[in-house]
Amino acid sequence: MNKLTTLGRILYALPFAFFGINHFFMMDYYMGLLTSFIPHTAFILLLTGILLIAASISIITGKFIRQSTILLAVLLFIFILTIHIPHLVKGVDTTETLINLLKDTSLMGGSLMIAGIYSYNRKHEEGK
Repeated sequence: MNKLTTLGRILYALPFAFFGINHFFMMDYYMGLLTSFIPHTAFILLLTGILLIAASISIITGKFIRQSTILLAVLLFIFILTIHIPHLVKGVDTTETLINLLKDTSLMGGSLMIAGIYSYNRKHEEGK
């Protein structure tokens, strides 16, 4: 990979580490975001924090990038379905919710692009 792609990959991953760490230190804030149908909220928040940190480390170190970015996209899609859409339907902080929905949608797209780039490069390297 060239230096620009590596820098972009690292810059993409760093916020996820920050978000993951925030899940441990700002649990009250994140619990307020979860919808009532999500069980075991404290466990789910801690697990989500761990998954975000693990994805960030994977993307930064270059290990299992394709798998971690696909799983990260799935996690972001779950956020959209279980947090953002229910909040929009209920009319909770509509502007902020819409911004977060669009943010997570774009991050999900970026994650899928990274997965595609690393899948494409691996196929071409194996063909040489």
